[in-house]
Amino acid sequence: MGFFADSLNRIQPSATIAVSTKARQLKAQGRDIISLSAGEPDFDTPQNIKDAAKRALDEGKTKYTDVDGIPELKAAIVAKFKRENGLDYKPSQISVGTGGKQVLFNALMATVNPGDEVIIPAPYWVSYPDIVLLTGATPVIVPCGIDAGFKLSPAALDAAITPKTKWLILNSPSNPSGAAYSRAELKAVTDVLMKHKHVWLLTDDMYEHLVYDDFKFSTPAEVEPSLYERTLTLNGVTVDGNTATQGPGGGIASGARGNLTIINSTISNNTASSSAPGPGASAGTGGGIDFRDQGGTNTLNITNSTISGNRAAWTNDAGGGLFISGGTATIQRTHFVSNMASNGAFSTGLGGAIAHGNGTLNVSFSRFIGNAGTNGAAIWQSGGGTTTANDNWWGANGGPVFMDLAGTPAPTATRWPPSPATTGSAMP
Repeated sequence: MGFFADSLNRIQPSATIAVSTKARQLKAQGRDIISLSAGEPDFDTPQNIKDAAKRALDEGKTKYTDVDGIPELKAAIVAKFKRENGLDYKPSQISVGTGGKQVLFNALMATVNPGDEVIIPAPYWVSYPDIVLLTGATPVIVPCGIDAGFKLSPAALDAAITPKTKWLILNSPSNPSGAAYSRAELKAVTDVLMKHKHVWLLTDDMYEHLVYDDFKFSTPAEVEPSLYERTLTLNGVTVDGNTATQGPGGGIASGARGNLTIINSTISNNTASSSAPGPGASAGTGGGIDFRDQGGTNTLNITNSTISGNRAAWTNDAGGGLFISGGTATIQRTHFVSNMASNGAFSTGLGGAIAHGNGTLNVSFSRFIGNAGTNGAAIWQSGGGTTTANDNWWGANGGPVFMDLAGTPAPTATRWPPSPATTGSAMP
């Protein structure tokens, strides 16, 4: 048995990094080299951005932040999408990462499976195929030559789509060709996607502002509003020629509220990775995740994740780690650790780890440790909800493990040991 994962055999070292390394080596030899590798300008970060970073350090802004972006930043992103792109998003639909590549990686890891296909027009950014290969899915490369202006034609897209297609990745303006799609060209592409309801669109708009002459940038969800629910818009500030921020920048992803899948993630007050937090302490529900589905048709799936150190506190104080309203939530092999539902006085404290109502909760092979809530240290359920549990482990929770609106234990629990528990099924 080899030491390295088989997935590493499917990818190649970054060509961008290889060219950048070679350019640095040649410069060190005294050669006059113009490097066209990494997407960064040849001038330093502007002084006002440096000053803002220094000021933040002096003001003590050095602690862990909200895992998907601080509220002020998310509000600014919402305003940007509305002002520049005519798109209406809520802060809960915005997720900020450490760069565009992280957001892209998280999105594909959370949504594709082995056997799925992802369409990538060529020429393409070198990381697209390798990220797809890491997930176990298959990149489908569609050549777009000089005769096509390096752009994907509607006919070529239609021919590439199969029942296995999950995503189309569209980059405009393109890295590396610089080709940019006009509004009419985007409309022709989105018309094809409207015929194939199973295909989602990941639009990489990172170079939105690097356009010239009288070209007007458009983004697909703006051109075809009916695709809003199936579009993930990726944008950022790391390669924007107006800000030229190297390092302090971030990637931005936004999508319509609906089904949510969280895999291999940590949602907490002291780590950062792929997640979708809700209002948190300011709203009093869902300190870590706030999932609401008034129609009752959407699903939340959480697998192999950790939800820790979150708190729901204020007037409602329900669901320190997770608040669910409607829909169906399935949670497997997940740790809920040290979450709290409290307004400081534990006057209500509904569901230290999870609070849910008017929906269905299925939880199995998970651990609930050190959560606190007067009514349901681990889980609180309203009268309109149902809970099914199987092979979970409890320990050191403050208060009764499970309570529903009438204060009774879960009626459909299987191997659900009471609190405090010293034994139980260990989560694999």
